[in-house]
Parts: sequence; C-alpha cells; structure tokens
Amino acid sequence: MRAVEDALKIKIPDNARIIRNLITGIQYVQDHVIHFYHLHALDWVDVVSALKANPARTAALAQTISNWHNSSKAYFKSVQDKVKTFVESGQLGPFANGYWGHPAYKLPAEANLMAVAHYLEALDWQRDVIRIQALLGAKNPHAQTYLVGGMSIPVDPDSESALNAGSIAFISGLAKKAHEFVEKVYIPDLLAIASFYKNWAAYGGGVGNFLACGEFPNDNENNTENLWLPRGIIRNKNLSKVEPLDHAKIAEYVTHSWYEYPEGDGKSRHPWDGETNFKYTGPKPPYKMLDTDKKYSWIKAPRYNNLPMEVGPLARMLVAYGSGHKRVKEVVGFVLKKLGVGPEALFSTLGRTGARGIETLVTAEMLPVWLDELTANMKKGDLRIHSTDKWDPATWPKEAKGYGLLEAPRGCLGHWVKISDGKIDNYQCVVPSTWNGSPRDSGGRRGPYEAALIGTPVADIEKPVEILRTIHSFDPCMACAVHVLDPDGREIVKIKVV
Repeated sequence: MRAVEDALKIKIPDNARIIRNLITGIQYVQDHVIHFYHLHALDWVDVVSALKANPARTAALAQTISNWHNSSKAYFKSVQDKVKTFVESGQLGPFANGYWGHPAYKLPAEANLMAVAHYLEALDWQRDVIRIQALLGAKNPHAQTYLVGGMSIPVDPDSESALNAGSIAFISGLAKKAHEFVEKVYIPDLLAIASFYKNWAAYGGGVGNFLACGEFPNDNENNTENLWLPRGIIRNKNLSKVEPLDHAKIAEYVTHSWYEYPEGDGKSRHPWDGETNFKYTGPKPPYKMLDTDKKYSWIKAPRYNNLPMEVGPLARMLVAYGSGHKRVKEVVGFVLKKLGVGPEALFSTLGRTGARGIETLVTAEMLPVWLDELTANMKKGDLRIHSTDKWDPATWPKEAKGYGLLEAPRGCLGHWVKISDGKIDNYQCVVPSTWNGSPRDSGGRRGPYEAALIGTPVADIEKPVEILRTIHSFDPCMACAVHVLDPDGREIVKIKVV
C-alpha cells in the first residue's frame, strides 16, 4: 500500500494511519510472544526435565519473579501431570522432536516446569488477543481491510456495523490483557531464563551492522520520518552514531543465488530494477547439486551501500536506543541491570532474544495510546477512513514509481513498484529473512545468519541445539526461501501482476 500511495502521491486520513498502527502493533505483540514460547523457548527449556520438578518450589519461584495469578502449587502440578501423560503415551504432541536431556540445557527442573506451563498458557492467550487484528483487519496474518488510500473498515459511533464505542471498548480490554501477560509472564520468564545463559552474550553477534526502516507513523505523509520507532542505520555496532537510511543505497546480488542477471553475477540491482525470475542454467534441480562455492540459495543477497545488514527487533531497538528513544532506553537499561550485563551483550544471540521482549513490552504499552487517538477523532466527528483523491486511474500519471518501507515483526520489509499506463510494470520486495538469511555477495561478504554462527560451540554435532538457538533468535521465515519446481527444474506456475 505504501509503495503505491507513494507512487501516486496519495495521503491517507488520520484514522487509517491509527488503525494501521493498531493492526501492526498487536501483530508485534502476538508474534513475538508466539516466537518466544513456541518457536524459541524450547531451545533453552528442557521439557522432560520438568517432570522432575517440585511443584511447590516451582510456585515459590514463580511468585518471586511476578504476581501473575496462575502461580499456585496446584496449577503447576496440573501442568506437570499433563506433560507426564504426553511422555508416557509416547505422543509428545507439541514437544516432539526436541533434544531433551541435552548437556547444553542449564535450567533447573522448577524453571523448566514454569516455562512449560507458560508455553501452554500462551497458546490460549495469543488466540484471544489477536482478535484485535481480526476486528480491524478481518484476518491474521495478511489483514484484508487495507486499501490504497486508507482502510475499508468504517468508523462510525452510531453504526452497529462500523467501528464504534462498543468495539473500541472491547479492543481496549484485549489490549489490557495483552499488556498484562507480556509484563507479568513474558518479561519475567525472559529474564529468568536469560540469567542461566548469560554466556550466550558472547555468541551470535553476526555482521555488526543494523538497518531499521522505522514504523508506526505519527503523521500521514508518504515515507514520513516522523515515526514512533525511528528509521536508521548502525554500522560496526556504533550506538553513538545512527545514520539516516537512504533506500537508494539498497541493492541485491545474485552471485550465490539461483538467479541470474543479464549483466552477470558480479553486479547488483536496486529493487526498482530487480528481477526475480528463475534463470539458473546450471545443474537442475540446483538444490541436488549444492555447492557453497557457487550458487546455493533461493535467497538474494540484499546489501546497504554494499554492506550486509541485520534487520528485526534487535536492529529496531538498537536504532531506537541510539536515537534517544526515551522508553526504549529505559527498558533496555532495566533489562541490562537485571541481568548484570553491559550494552555489549546486546550484540549477541542473547541480546537478539532480549530485544524482542523489550520491543513487545513497549509496543503493548502503545496500544491504548493509539486507541485513545482514534476515540478522540471519533468524538470530534472525524470519521474519515479513506482518501478518494486520485482514486480514478484516469488521473494517474502515465509513468509513476514509488516505494514503501515498513517494519514487519521479523524486520524491515521494503516494497518498490513501477506503474505504467495504469498497470504495475514491475514490483519487487525485499523481506526480512532475505536480509538476515542472505548468502554471500560478490565480495564474499556473509549474510547475518552465516556470520552469526561463526564461533558457536556445539556439544553434540548430531543434536546441534546451539545452532538452533542463534538461527531461531532471528525468527526466520522459511517461506521466503522455498520455491516449487518440477524434477527437471521447470516452473510449475507463473503469476502475472496487472
């Protein structure tokens, strides 16, 4: 939307901006909690060890770190019995395929039981709070109410079929529930678990360069710099200098990717001139002939001014911290003090995981603020939700191009579009896992995943939980690197965007 709105110079109304912020905000909160408990926690938590825990001591532990209501001996005993049933049946359900008993696990049994209990609790919690996005965006993920020029969801305090005072109150209750779980469960669990793994502040540092395109606009200008989470670049871990981001310096290499540019593999292209056509002429299918000295990935290698960049919660929190964001600095300082580590710990697997929790808390705190903004507009009679300016394609210029930068939960997501004669002539996107999971470029520079794994100790090569810890800390999206071909390497389907 932002790319097309930029190309056609369409400014969205205030209510549309606020609703977009709310949709993105609750997506951050839900997505980060899911990631911590259901995609990453079991890299640190030994589920089977929880069977040896003393429920009374688990309750005592939980009560020392939070006043969360589910902290009784009976509660943890019921969770332990549930896990025991899984194990004795041989059907571990969501806990299958773990490296239980691995020597890299350090948590005591009681901490493991507490984490497993909150793992199960988070399953119900996330299903409930994401109803905010269902109400505002119709579905999760990939909200359906976005339109070029605004949103399709009506705002009218006098209409039962529109966003009104009743639905705002309902959303407010869900936002409160979201914040309470983050504050009283997620953050205490994060700090408790991290305290046993402080040595991981020395691993997973990666490339040391960070890119944040910023999110949550405070005004309605296209590609505004007035953002609640700021935009910027950090090089070489230098928090004292946050550089402005210039999208013109972004380019993609295919040197080690299964694509080809007509001008050769040593050249890069800005996304406005990008191609994503499978043109690899080597052995087919290429993944059966994996050669890391040549081409070995479906992912391109995006670079900023020829430098690999990490994107995601850590990049956003570092840029915010370096830019003087008051609340982010407060929470980062609190977390570092609690763990007894210095700012250098941020540049690590542990720091990446901690930054996601920090971002979740500060974002959850903003949900009521945006709701109050929307309520204030409704009270003063501002019900506009969509701009009709330039809605008629006959008013569009013959040639137009635009870009839109937004921060998905996993990191910076850029869209670039060229429009000719009222139709999309070229469209390219650079997604977070493309930045983080990129292969080497023409200069041999590694992407963040590859660089972060260097120096990682592995206790058991057959059970590399240490590798999972660092890769999962990025929250990879494998859909960004999976393509479907027939056995001869031919395209199955080709979709043309008009």
